[in-house]
Amino acid sequence: MSVTRDEVAKIASLARIRMGDDALDNMVPELNNILDWVEQLGEVDVTGVEPMTAVIPNTLRLRDDEVDAIPQTAGGRREDVLANAPAAEHGFFGVPKVIE
Repeated sequence: MSVTRDEVAKIASLARIRMGDDALDNMVPELNNILDWVEQLGEVDVTGVEPMTAVIPNTLRLRDDEVDAIPQTAGGRREDVLANAPAAEHGFFGVPKVIE
């Protein structure tokens, strides 16, 4: 698989990255080398290899999910917290829409 200069320009446009003509010309072989390397990875025989998320086995140390007995952190203080909010709506922080 290989990419053309037009495809690199399209990718840059979708990523909202402004690239000059020289940068586009330099990026084409770079992306083609990356795609060739990914194709080489696809040729590796991985039969019998278990998927893994880390090189060493690890487990997360979990704590009990309990509310502290200290009054400042004991929860149940929605009104106190929302008193600091510039806009509170229905018991939550109100935020402006950011949809374009």
